[in-house]
Amino acid sequence: MENLSYMEVREQICDVCHKMWQLGWVAANDGNVTVKLDDGTFLATPTGISKSFITPEKLVRIDKDGNILEAVGNYKPSSEIKMHLRCYTEREDVGAVVHAHPPTATGFAVANIPLDKYTMIETIVSLGSIPVTPYGTPSTNEVPESIAPYLADHDVMLLKNHGALSVGADLLTAYYKMETLELFAKISLNARLLGGEEELPRDKIDTLIELRKFYGVTGKHPGYKKYS
Repeated sequence: MENLSYMEVREQICDVCHKMWQLGWVAANDGNVTVKLDDGTFLATPTGISKSFITPEKLVRIDKDGNILEAVGNYKPSSEIKMHLRCYTEREDVGAVVHAHPPTATGFAVANIPLDKYTMIETIVSLGSIPVTPYGTPSTNEVPESIAPYLADHDVMLLKNHGALSVGADLLTAYYKMETLELFAKISLNARLLGGEEELPRDKIDTLIELRKFYGVTGKHPGYKKYS
């Protein structure tokens, strides 16, 4: 996690929530954000409130089992918290999780179409391939079970008939990955309307993947895979 104070982390979560709402990635009470703190506990957005109305004092602090440690009034974490906690359990390098419904990327999730074409330079370097995980009923253990097999190799996933999930070493990294996902989805959709994407040659892809080290890109982002 970045070297931020407890209050600065709370404020950063609110900034990200407000940005997601402004971008149209969430509506009503959609989406949720969590951040792992230095003491092993987590800050989570509360259920039942628009991300446009999130303020620092409304965030909930929970333990690794989802038990509430600190909350104002009747605020409690989203029922999606199981999905977030599974990300932290599977990946020690994860410091933040973002879940949203960016419209174009979610369109691919609803159509059950993975974003696995190696066409965009920035996406190859930062994300690699983006799979669609199997459907899971929200708030149940089906969702964490459906994403678990993909967490070992991916920082970004499309959730079938649901939305998108991104993880990162810190909150800004997770947020930027979601931003890159939605832009890539828009570009991919436009390319398909124009006749289809054209993947880069394998040697160019390998070179771009090597650039991850140069740019200091961290996390899980698969190498080139040709999906059938």
